[in-house]
Amino acid sequence: MMKRRLSSLLALAGIAMALPFSTQAEIKMPVVFTDNMVLQRGASVPVWGWANDGETVTVQFAGQRVSTKAKNGKWMVELKSMRANATPSRMTIDGRNRIELNNILVGEVWLCSGQSNMAWTMLKSDDPQAEIANSANPMLRLFTVQRKKSDTPLEDLDMPWNTGVYGWQEASNQSVPDFSAVAYYFGKKLQKDLGVPVGLIHSSWGGSPAEAWTSNETLSSNKNYREDILDNYYLQLARHKKALAEGKKSRAPWQPSELYNGMINALVPYAIKGAIWYQGESNAGRAYQYRSLFPDMIKDWQKKWKQSDFTFLAVQLAPWDRNQKRSMEEITAKPVESGWAELREAQLMAAKSPKNGMVVITDHGTKDDIHPPVKKPVGERLVLAARGIAYKEKITYSGPIFKTMKVKKEKSGTYKAILSFDHVGKGLEAKGGKLTGFAVCGADQNFVWADAEIDGDTIVVSSPEVTKPVAVRFGWADYPVVNLFNKDGLPASPFRTDKFKGITE
Repeated sequence: MMKRRLSSLLALAGIAMALPFSTQAEIKMPVVFTDNMVLQRGASVPVWGWANDGETVTVQFAGQRVSTKAKNGKWMVELKSMRANATPSRMTIDGRNRIELNNILVGEVWLCSGQSNMAWTMLKSDDPQAEIANSANPMLRLFTVQRKKSDTPLEDLDMPWNTGVYGWQEASNQSVPDFSAVAYYFGKKLQKDLGVPVGLIHSSWGGSPAEAWTSNETLSSNKNYREDILDNYYLQLARHKKALAEGKKSRAPWQPSELYNGMINALVPYAIKGAIWYQGESNAGRAYQYRSLFPDMIKDWQKKWKQSDFTFLAVQLAPWDRNQKRSMEEITAKPVESGWAELREAQLMAAKSPKNGMVVITDHGTKDDIHPPVKKPVGERLVLAARGIAYKEKITYSGPIFKTMKVKKEKSGTYKAILSFDHVGKGLEAKGGKLTGFAVCGADQNFVWADAEIDGDTIVVSSPEVTKPVAVRFGWADYPVVNLFNKDGLPASPFRTDKFKGITE
């Protein structure tokens, strides 16, 4: 009897001793940390995850060994700055259990975000088959964030961890077809030009407005955003619900911050060099708001990553005629007002920051398609901007950007506008003949097409219909027909010299 009781007590004691260990969770890594990943060179690299409070977690990589204790269920260490390394390495994370991540490189990491023109895949782009067939490159790694909306910021991506297509992948004819075409061409050219491994994190959603990618913290701290974006969302949501209740078709409005919450927050603070961005179509009716919203979104991301030198490169809206199926004669009949031109202007204004840049693609739009299929020049121009801004190379990385206008009286008594530019490079040129796309107005603010001629590094603009020019516009249209480039092959950005009231103001 005594033996049986003792055995029972020992068994119960064993169960009691085992309980704390059996209820402990194993250490866990975020979805963005998987085999085949690229870590950012030249910067401290945060590595983080989850574990039981007080558990010691040790991370080893490339000769570094760093330990910490989990607090409030989380842990984080920082690896010291590393040089680029194209030799695959292994990372181990030890705690109650061990995690091994293999085939890791050190190089340059870029976030690729925006809406449908960033999401546009290689398979849908122009003539993709030869490019895909020759896409194998172990020095280029790709990671795609699965689409996810969320009311609150997620700590981890809503994806399987380290499983096939849900993790980092080497560029190949298997991984490239469904990857962002703009991002792929950017990564391929950047890797070739820098000669180091490149990792791309693609996180985009077609049709999304900028406010969906901006944190609630930033939106709610601004009175104008609270009224014009947050309050307006609830009005739209009420109308949407009413329409559904009445049996009508209705598309739910985009909820502010929902894509930041679901697709960006969980990436912070994965070490990156910067971001490329192709978006704006969904904010084109609110260009004046975008003047502040877009740079505030950029600052929001910089703040979250705690990187004041975060490089942000945007693609300016491509030409598009809003599917009106007009002839070229109708499009160029007379100068017009344009909400898309105002949005391009807002994008250009955001690029004035020293760490921001913008690429112009007025020569690669499709008149009747909002998704121009030619993506290679877009990605490669982003690389030029990255080399000039992020990597500080002394190159011409932008097309001509308007700087100043002076009105000069000629000996004949007529007046002409003299325009000067930044990023002239090797000089200005008109591709295909006479300069197009310039309009001028007098005090009546009535714009007419103008004659424009290159004079050294300036452009002289005039019209027999305007006695004394007051303002000049260039490429000011949804579908600008323009041909001003620098001799480095980069197109000039559309612009206006006036501050007249706009149609989206």
